[in-house]
Amino acid sequence: MKTAAITDRLAGLGGAKWNLYQKARDMVAKGADIVEMTIGEPDVPTPASLSGAAITALQAGRTTYSTGRGEMGLRQALADSYSASRGRAFGPENILCFPGTQTALYAVMMGVADHGDQVLVGDPMYATYEGVIRATGADMVPVPLRPEAGFRMQAADIAARITPRSRAIFLNTPHNPTGAILSAQDIADIGALALEHDLWIISDEVYEHLVFDGAGFASPLSNPDLADRVIAVSSISKSHAAPGFRSGWCVGPASFCDALLPVSETMLFGNQPFIADMTEQAVRAGSEVAPGMRARYAARAAALADRLARDTCLTVHRPDAGMFALVNVAATGLDGTAYGADLLETGGVAVMPGVSFGAGLTDWVRVALTVDDARFATALDRIVAHAQTLRTRAAQ
Repeated sequence: MKTAAITDRLAGLGGAKWNLYQKARDMVAKGADIVEMTIGEPDVPTPASLSGAAITALQAGRTTYSTGRGEMGLRQALADSYSASRGRAFGPENILCFPGTQTALYAVMMGVADHGDQVLVGDPMYATYEGVIRATGADMVPVPLRPEAGFRMQAADIAARITPRSRAIFLNTPHNPTGAILSAQDIADIGALALEHDLWIISDEVYEHLVFDGAGFASPLSNPDLADRVIAVSSISKSHAAPGFRSGWCVGPASFCDALLPVSETMLFGNQPFIADMTEQAVRAGSEVAPGMRARYAARAAALADRLARDTCLTVHRPDAGMFALVNVAATGLDGTAYGADLLETGGVAVMPGVSFGAGLTDWVRVALTVDDARFATALDRIVAHAQTLRTRAAQ
């Protein structure tokens, strides 16, 4: 039987990018000793205070239908939080709630792009971005994020790729997989392009609360001149170590939220009230686990960079935020895919090939900083030993 065109547009954009991760999982299931450094799973459990809040809400009967916009208490909490952090007023009318950032992105993209449109997005990018763009029928236009620019999207690179079909600029700051953060000036320059060409700005800000000491965060939501064209998405998955609860949102112009509401209602009709209650508590109280995660991830990134610089030919791009670091493996003579496969098979460490995140990372791998310190130290030893093995092979 024939399937809809969307299945063709998304063919190869789903689980295929995670083949090495799945292979590592299969090896572990069979008893292999593999240090898994592939996905962005927080290194602490969801705080008991939040799990308890969800349980209390369940027991109180908060299992009825919600509204398509989400629970008012949560939307008001988010509006208060964004008003305080972005320096301009937001209300519940500026918020729609979704089960996680991924669903929010899908809905938002459906609301701004259509068949034949173009969406400009940085390359490299998070693995699902191409899918949420292509699902609409729009074309993805990669904008190179260059190492020499710190992997920060440059307005000149965007401008060179804008066409009459351009519809939106898709930002991710702090960025996955590079850990780069757009500066206020970067955002001002990008915003000027959006104003000049009447483009939407979509900003994935899920790593906002995992910015390392010494770095700063800026959001396009803070610029009042862009108020009618910026839509941000986020969730509690990373900031509160609660990925399984699937609780996210979008923040944008009230008129956009009104227009997107039927899309949201068609998809899912609001998030679950007991999860909304827990998320409201999380937003109002702030994260008790984010400071520790920031410190640990920054320390592990530094340890990775220092050790590999001292003992191998590999080079590390030091992140300013997030859960990952990039390692350039070109000096081994292997690309990232071949290196990752060999490291898994002969070195006992699982990382993600950079090409899973875009053609710009062919010679890179992404390393998760979320394994505990003891296992992280083991992984460093294994990566160094593997690099020495590769050097010996090359000399033979």
